[in-house]
Amino acid sequence: MKKYMFGFMSCFIFIVSYPMDMFGQGTRDAVFKVKNPDLNLSPYTGMNRQHWLDAAEYLLKGAFSYVSNLDSPMEFPKQPGRSYPRDGVHTETERLEGLCRTLFIALPLMKGNPDYEIGGLKIADYYRHQITQLVNPNSTSFIPPLPKKGGPSQKLVEFGGLAVSLMAAPEILWDPLSQEKKDTLAHTLLSYGNGPTIDMNWRFFNVMILSFFKSKGYSIREDYLKELLEKCLSDYKGNGWYNDQPYYDYYSMWGYQMYGTLWATYYGDQLYPDYAKKFRTHLREMVGHYPYMFSKDGEMIMWGRSIAYRMGAAVPFPLMGFLEDQSINYGWMRRIASGTLLQFLKQPDFLSEGIPTLGFYGAFEPAVQEYSCRGSAFWLGKIFLGLLIPDDNIFWTANENLGAWESEIPKAKVLNKLAPGAEILITDYAGIGASEIRAWCDSKTIGYYQGTENYNKLAYNSAFPWQADGKNGEVSMNYMFQIGGNKWESLRRYKFIGYQDDIYHRDAVLASDSTISLQLADIVLPNGILRVDQVYSQKSIALRLGHYALPQYEDRAIVEHQIKYKKWTASIIDNGQYQLAVVPVEGWEEVEIVSAAGLNPVSETSKVLNLKANTIANQKQLFTTLMLWKKSGEKWTNDELFPIKKLNQKLNQVGISRKNGRYQALNLISTDQQ
Repeated sequence: MKKYMFGFMSCFIFIVSYPMDMFGQGTRDAVFKVKNPDLNLSPYTGMNRQHWLDAAEYLLKGAFSYVSNLDSPMEFPKQPGRSYPRDGVHTETERLEGLCRTLFIALPLMKGNPDYEIGGLKIADYYRHQITQLVNPNSTSFIPPLPKKGGPSQKLVEFGGLAVSLMAAPEILWDPLSQEKKDTLAHTLLSYGNGPTIDMNWRFFNVMILSFFKSKGYSIREDYLKELLEKCLSDYKGNGWYNDQPYYDYYSMWGYQMYGTLWATYYGDQLYPDYAKKFRTHLREMVGHYPYMFSKDGEMIMWGRSIAYRMGAAVPFPLMGFLEDQSINYGWMRRIASGTLLQFLKQPDFLSEGIPTLGFYGAFEPAVQEYSCRGSAFWLGKIFLGLLIPDDNIFWTANENLGAWESEIPKAKVLNKLAPGAEILITDYAGIGASEIRAWCDSKTIGYYQGTENYNKLAYNSAFPWQADGKNGEVSMNYMFQIGGNKWESLRRYKFIGYQDDIYHRDAVLASDSTISLQLADIVLPNGILRVDQVYSQKSIALRLGHYALPQYEDRAIVEHQIKYKKWTASIIDNGQYQLAVVPVEGWEEVEIVSAAGLNPVSETSKVLNLKANTIANQKQLFTTLMLWKKSGEKWTNDELFPIKKLNQKLNQVGISRKNGRYQALNLISTDQQ
């Protein structure tokens, strides 16, 4: 009897914890599967346009597992931690996020089939009804108009997204509404659109609201619309990158590039054709830089705030279809975008309780910002706005290929591409098929995301997602200083100095103590990085430098070993997927393999190679380090682990002779960063 009772209770618990079953949809695959892959068109991912629609359906069904009828708002379980609502009580802003962001995913499904249903509920009816509830004072989803002295808020963000959906599918979401509902919605949304904003990507939320309602004949602040567009364009710094005041991150892409392209396509030619042309030009200029930021398999780098938006970063690639430019390798663009989709949809921890987690591969608290709720993750649905591109567009019909990874990158072995205006360096490594980025960071204080691991790493790599810093000095891909007792501080104030002879130069100071300064030089190798850094401190202080970190997988322990050659020793860790090696060339006293718990986005436990030393008061010290990698199972050669033949330092100049015959000279001259 106990056996049967246990079986009954297990079944009951499963149904309660996975509400999708109450719609009779049955259990879903733990991960998304590409059914009937189209290997003729897409030999690498198997994905065609229909598979993108399948992926949208897969995600949307999870969201609708929390909807029982037309009146059910989009409310999702709170993820424990810093995300809102911190008291666990659902709010109208949280419901608004769930509604407007899942709508990005629903749009292409409704446009393809206006009668599309989930669990017997027609989703077009649901979204129309829920949109009208936003202006119904008796609804728990009611959003009042912006008060006269009200400022920008999350509501503006979501209304900007709603305006995009109204623009893309007016025949489904807008036209069927009564004139009274239209006018009430216009009054509320325009109170935000005509209102204040923040001088960053937020301007686009106002732009999309104002542009939609102007297209429908409503009165708007036209001078304000033009001013906002001009400011958005002024943030452009070349090579596809916009500065998001003050950072560079994926908001350049899922913010500026996406909104700018959609605005140019739907409104620009009628309103301000010169601005529309500029937005298209900026999208076109992205082709020579941004695609290189994705790995050979199309994987994106974990970098910057709001990383839970994940594959939304790939939305510019399908939107390039609007350009219809035959010089663009659309087969590569689709291979990247489809690869980014699969990067997450195939991860078993990506969904929890049927919906995306806040994190990267799975839930990861160190990467969560306080402005996010569980529904915020559905910003990733922006990639499905790429399905607004017609099915006969070259983006969908071009044969999938590897683009630069077929010849350009393998020929170079390691390829660097600098965006001078944004001061961003992208590197591609043929050996492991990974991409890497070095970017700007300068934050004296730590905020929601300012000065955190989202931006402060020396580099970010697609193969090695960033690991959070530990309270006991555990650090990856950064310098860390012991500033008092057991308290450690990592670098977060960098200044780009220049890029010459394949060397990326930055100066840095410690945020809490500007008397501690560094001149940093990154030299990329075919299988890693040679760091040549000069450190100056007015006092003796302990410092550490961390390599990338390796997650530990359940089926095997991380193996540690050393290889010695002449006066050098390489310390190596191997997790069964990759090997990481560090060789202290100059200045270091000790190498430690540090175990960490709860700091890595891939697994609960991980290991990282840390180099340790102490500064000498009032003396410049050179720290030279080899930080290398290989795939697991591959053997190291002495030339790979120990490529330096000779190292000379004279005053502030360092000369490096390598075994392959290359000589590089670099200057380590401090600049004022105060």
